[in-house]
Amino acid sequence: MKSCKSYIFLLALVSGICSSSVANAIETKAKSAVLMDFDTGTFFFEKNADNKMPPASMSKLMTAYMIFERLKNGSLSLDDEFLVSENAWRKGGAKTGSSTMFLKIGDKVKLKDLLRGIIVQSGNDACITAAENISGSEHEFVDQANQKAQELGLMNTHLVNSTGWPNPDHYMSPKDLAVLSAKIIKNFPEYYNIYSEKEFTYNGIKQENRNPLLFLMPGMADGIKTGHTTVSGYGLVGSAKKGNRRIIMVINGLKTMKERSEEAQKLMLWGFRDFDNYPVLKKDVKVVNIPVWLGEQKNVAAVPREDVVLTLQKGQQKNVTARVIYETPLKVPVKKGQKIASLTLEIPEQEPKSIDLFAANDVKRLGYFGRLKELIKYFLFQNINQG
Repeated sequence: MKSCKSYIFLLALVSGICSSSVANAIETKAKSAVLMDFDTGTFFFEKNADNKMPPASMSKLMTAYMIFERLKNGSLSLDDEFLVSENAWRKGGAKTGSSTMFLKIGDKVKLKDLLRGIIVQSGNDACITAAENISGSEHEFVDQANQKAQELGLMNTHLVNSTGWPNPDHYMSPKDLAVLSAKIIKNFPEYYNIYSEKEFTYNGIKQENRNPLLFLMPGMADGIKTGHTTVSGYGLVGSAKKGNRRIIMVINGLKTMKERSEEAQKLMLWGFRDFDNYPVLKKDVKVVNIPVWLGEQKNVAAVPREDVVLTLQKGQQKNVTARVIYETPLKVPVKKGQKIASLTLEIPEQEPKSIDLFAANDVKRLGYFGRLKELIKYFLFQNINQG
């Protein structure tokens, strides 16, 4: 009695008239780049998105994540004092010529200051000090960070240090950086606001946040981290919000700070201007009725478990198609919440999106006489067709 059935239909994504024009694709001077919608998780612009690139100080996002997690679970406090070692001073202090918080050997620094040293000032000495005090050594801290990266699904990430100091085995992909940033924003909103601070003063030395979007897009941009080495070029993980929509951007491999600023603003504004989010399906609202064999109901509604929203280039709304695949008829009993179908959305210029559909309600088996009646009808119908 079972057969596999599928059908395709066009989705009416929005009411009213949709523009038929399609926005032009954009180009960037960045060697690697992605734009990701925060709410849908959609990467709607990609250039070398999975490349294992040198992330420079952008990998300090993982160092911060490890600290935020411990603050959240209570094993650390913002008022905890960390001791600055000679190793942290030698590898990341003022004499290195790299980004530094200007810590001194033997200083006792509160974690709330170290965080700003890591996030606002991009201090290498601050990162090493945090790593050593949290895990006993930077090496052990990095081992824990790599394990956490795997847990978070960052499959193109491998860290060698807490700072982003150049090393052939220290890499992250643009997609991984975007996903990590989204997790920071979602999981640690009480600490994320530090990324929007434009300056921080420690030991009488004031340093500005190097994120150009904080100054170029006030009221929209609120994070998240720059990076630069000779090997990596100039990079930026940026986040900005307009209305209810947030975009996360990663760019890397720019030649100058000016290029980084121009490309970052250009891509971010394009993302807001030419793309939007469109509701497609509502939670628990029927997508299709599926026949049930020998059930008290002849059909059961297949519904999504969550609302489905798509990030689309404006003008592409009517070009989305959906294919529902299911086996028919279903065997009884059918339990509410049982997976009974799958829906695949074909989206222009994006990977297809697969969504599971579930039974909206229970369907019990017919009683003996009801089953007998249906079987007789079935065989009579079969004989008539064959005759």
